[in-house]
Amino acid sequence: MAKLDASVQELLQGKNFAFVSTVSADGSPHVTPTWVDTDGDYVLISTGLGTVKQKNAKRDPRVTIAITEQANPYNLVIIRGQVVEQISGSSATDLLDKLTKRYMGMDRFPDRQLASTQVTLKIKPVRVYTRKM
Repeated sequence: MAKLDASVQELLQGKNFAFVSTVSADGSPHVTPTWVDTDGDYVLISTGLGTVKQKNAKRDPRVTIAITEQANPYNLVIIRGQVVEQISGSSATDLLDKLTKRYMGMDRFPDRQLASTQVTLKIKPVRVYTRKM
């Protein structure tokens, strides 16, 4: 498992969008912009149950995540990893609410029905590439 150093964790915990690539059934990449977080060791992505991203990650856990700093897009991190767990229930809703606060300034995700179907993708980083300018 690759280590997420302090500068990478800062980028993951900032108001920066991540582009997550999963592998489709036909082998082609599927890329989506998303909110992102970390627990210090793993990358955490909130997604809906039944989305293409969630189903792809269940079938093939390999993912690549690209994140650029919003204030300076030349500062970037690319993480290759594996989804090691898909977490549902209150933990997934809690992460969505935390991310909603960060990205939207609201205390909780406004659509509670949709929030109840969220899944957290827990991603083990295998390789981390950083560039700062």
